[in-house]
Amino acid sequence: MIVLAVLVLLAVLGTVLYWLLMSPFAPSSRDYPHRGPAAERVVALTFDDGPNEPYTSQILDILAAHDIRATFFHVGQCAERHPEVAARVIDAGHVVGNHSLSHRFSTYLRPRAFEREVARTQGILARITGRTPALARTPWLWRQPALLRMLRRGGLHPVAGEFGHALEVFQPSGDRMARRAIAKTRPGSILIFHDGFDGRGGDRAETVVAVRATVEGLLARGYRFVTVDELLGVPAYQTAG
Repeated sequence: MIVLAVLVLLAVLGTVLYWLLMSPFAPSSRDYPHRGPAAERVVALTFDDGPNEPYTSQILDILAAHDIRATFFHVGQCAERHPEVAARVIDAGHVVGNHSLSHRFSTYLRPRAFEREVARTQGILARITGRTPALARTPWLWRQPALLRMLRRGGLHPVAGEFGHALEVFQPSGDRMARRAIAKTRPGSILIFHDGFDGRGGDRAETVVAVRATVEGLLARGYRFVTVDELLGVPAYQTAG
């Protein structure tokens, strides 16, 4: 009986912590927007945890075929692993944001370490792409207030979003993920897919299928795709000086 009570308590605490620090729908989400204005039938398509080959390039091909611009939140180590792909994202007209250096949860336990990771990733992306991001997304949408304030001090706009499919990490069928993503999309939505897995790469073949089906489904429903900076009315990149 005691063990059951402890498990229930832990479950409740876990739910509360998720709601406060990770859920895009928490009351504090205005400081970490997960959607934009709903005046038009527009949606911002975003990708986390890349670049990761060959999946990032396959997604870029899909977007190019439909003349869609998206926002890619790159992990610094992944950009160093695939600099040519990170550069291609920019050359294709997409926007690149900061998604930390290593995508490790342990850095959240040491805020100074996370700050160093963000700064290093800014430098990596600036060197590879020639642009210094003004957009950032914390891994797992962690919204600890001190970390969000730190990002703003560094000239970065924290941007959350809504996962296209909550179980994408396990790679369910692409069609299933697409159906869920389309069903939850509303005017002003910021949809999150993953072209990588944390900072380690990983198979994202079903995500590629999902992206193609989601794009085609939303276009058929009259949606127009924009980048996050366009949707929120904030700069995509920092300017020198």
